[in-house]
Amino acid sequence: MNIYVSNLSDKIKEENLRQIFEEFGQVSSANVITDKYSGESKGFGFVEMNDSTEANTAIEELNGAEFLGKKTNC
Repeated sequence: MNIYVSNLSDKIKEENLRQIFEEFGQVSSANVITDKYSGESKGFGFVEMNDSTEANTAIEELNGAEFLGKKTNC
């Protein structure tokens, strides 16, 4: 399942996003979309989890959770 995650801090890195979701299961990939000139986060990204049960649990638990000062949306 490919999960869209928005309202991310401009300081978040892919490793951070992966670690957050790995608390709920195996993560295939985690991508933070960045500005091609500055390299800073555009405030959203995608997390791929193969197990839909784990993915749905992660979405339920992390939607509205605060990371680096911002409440995320899944």
